[in-house]
Amino acid sequence: MFFLIQTVFSQARYGEISKAGQDDKLISYGFFLAGHSNTFRLKYSDAFLDPSNGPGSNIESIVPVYSAGFSLGFLGILRFHDQVNLMFTPKIGFYEFATDVNFIGEVGTAMEPAGRKETFVAEATMVELPLLFKYKAQRFNNSRMFFTAGGSYIFRTKDQEEADFEGLVTTGRDITVDLGVGFDMYFKFFKFSPEIRFSHGLMNLYKPETTDPRFRDLISEIRRKSITLYLHFQ
Repeated sequence: MFFLIQTVFSQARYGEISKAGQDDKLISYGFFLAGHSNTFRLKYSDAFLDPSNGPGSNIESIVPVYSAGFSLGFLGILRFHDQVNLMFTPKIGFYEFATDVNFIGEVGTAMEPAGRKETFVAEATMVELPLLFKYKAQRFNNSRMFFTAGGSYIFRTKDQEEADFEGLVTTGRDITVDLGVGFDMYFKFFKFSPEIRFSHGLMNLYKPETTDPRFRDLISEIRRKSITLYLHFQ
């Protein structure tokens, strides 16, 4: 990325201003590759602090872990103004959600070894349909900064019956709020736009009735959270 940025500034200083990227067209297209780090945002229930909660009293903590994944998709851009665009960016994302359950030891009726940790991993392929507004700064030679804001509708390709066999069970649909920042960098034949985007899920995904009974009553809600690096090409 530093090499690309240096190339852009070199072009702006010693070369002509690039016309790539189709900024003047009403509708333009492109594609992107992305890598993300994602996790659950977990909220404990009141039962977690209740020492008389049977097997649950043997659990010290339930800790979501950040996991890596990747996605790819297409860009569809509608130009309202030189500095304001509407972006539709459908994509396929490959996710892994890991959660560590830490046990204290023998308490009451529970018979777990002291200090044991058990990790529950859920893999999912998600179809995502983000709709975003893109606000761009005025162009300076062959680069410009931008901000994105909007939301996304997400659904899982795996059916719920299959997901119910996992230790920590979630539903397959979500709505997110997305905020991002990046740069448009203009080359001779294309425009390259790296972006960092933060996504926060709005829906409670937790499905306690099919979750592992050892800890299902200790959780009240689960929401998704992710940080994604996008590499856009137009």
